[in-house]
Amino acid sequence: MGVKRVKPTTPGRRQARFDDFSDITKTAPEKKLLIIKKRSGGRNSQGKITVRHRGGGAKRYIRIIDFKRNKYDVPARVASIEYDPNRGARVALLNYMDGAKRYIISPTGLKVGDEILSSNKRIEIKKGNAMPVKYIPAGVAIYNLEMIPGGGGRIARGAGNAIYVMGVEGKQAQVKLPSGEIRLIKKECLCTIGQASNPDKRHIKLGSAGRKRHLGFRPTVRGSAMNPVDHPHGGGEGNQPIGLKHPKTPWGKPALGVKTRRKKKASNKFIISRRGKKRR
Repeated sequence: MGVKRVKPTTPGRRQARFDDFSDITKTAPEKKLLIIKKRSGGRNSQGKITVRHRGGGAKRYIRIIDFKRNKYDVPARVASIEYDPNRGARVALLNYMDGAKRYIISPTGLKVGDEILSSNKRIEIKKGNAMPVKYIPAGVAIYNLEMIPGGGGRIARGAGNAIYVMGVEGKQAQVKLPSGEIRLIKKECLCTIGQASNPDKRHIKLGSAGRKRHLGFRPTVRGSAMNPVDHPHGGGEGNQPIGLKHPKTPWGKPALGVKTRRKKKASNKFIISRRGKKRR
């Protein structure tokens, strides 16, 4: 993938950066692997808004992605690399030797015609192959890692993300996540070799409010622009500081940088080094 600029005919297009889709080999998705994406506008079953700033946007179909990679020891050939509007990474359409077709998150460098394999045994270290993390040598990049064996990939599925195996000891493997966190994972957890595709996505700039609306996001109003009755930051003549020691949400709770993870969460024992901490 590459990032392209366009002629600055408007202020929005001057700032915008677009995807050139140079790595896409097929535009029409596989119909049997599509379901319609229903929209809620951020509302729950009672019709109340539980997630603000959601609504509108272009209609989408959901590509059914095979996160489990549980079709073991059946070779598959890459039929196409496709765009998925629901994620930043590209998806690859696999044609299995037994006639089945499935989508997977494509790794960087995967090409049409490549043959890949998924197995619960030791197989070749090759981009797109999937196997338990206990067979991955230290320093090899992986993605789409399971947290529970057989539960499907949960970690490092976004564009350009990769996990690095640091070693396997006993019943667990030590991995370094994209956030910098180092944690333990059961060594039977399945993972895919390589780095999730489309790492240049972070260079894309929307440039205009209209493009944000197409993604299904509605406008966000600053709290300092509101009245005191509407927000703790509101009030004052003209532009004013928030008048508080720490910023708050519209409901008076601490905001911006506040830790939200429960102190007694059961999985804390698996975290060796927290994200954001400098190791000495």
